[in-house]
Amino acid sequence: MDETGLNSPSGEGVRGETGLGHVSVTLDRATVRIADARAFAADYLAASVTDDGRPLPEGVAAAVQLVVSELITNTVKYGSGPIELTLDSTGGTLSVTVRDGDTTLPTPRLADPARVGQHGLEIVAALSREVEIQREPDGKRITAYIALDRPPGDG
Repeated sequence: MDETGLNSPSGEGVRGETGLGHVSVTLDRATVRIADARAFAADYLAASVTDDGRPLPEGVAAAVQLVVSELITNTVKYGSGPIELTLDSTGGTLSVTVRDGDTTLPTPRLADPARVGQHGLEIVAALSREVEIQREPDGKRITAYIALDRPPGDG
């Protein structure tokens, strides 16, 4: 692990229709910098293309990086143990999965513009086709599915 809190990425790095396919990194909760997790996602996205071979729309890359930022921030604040960040692109959709060792599931809240903070899952849901929150035997997994062919909110 380097000073950023990022371990070396793992995964095949095999190019699929929309880019690298699958890549994963383990983050140290105590030392990770959110900007480094975003940069990890940006590097992955730079090698990705849409199903018809075009570069990803800028809005998609920005949305993915924001989802990564929100999910990693929540896990650092409320999770336990190491954090696993996985990015996987298949069939025009990119999944952002974050795992940690705490079995307490986050509770999505209704939008409330008067509330200060705790809007992370709202943001993730707004930028994603779907969000899955699952308890696992050794913690929890949150996966956001983002369309790669057009920016969120664009139809």
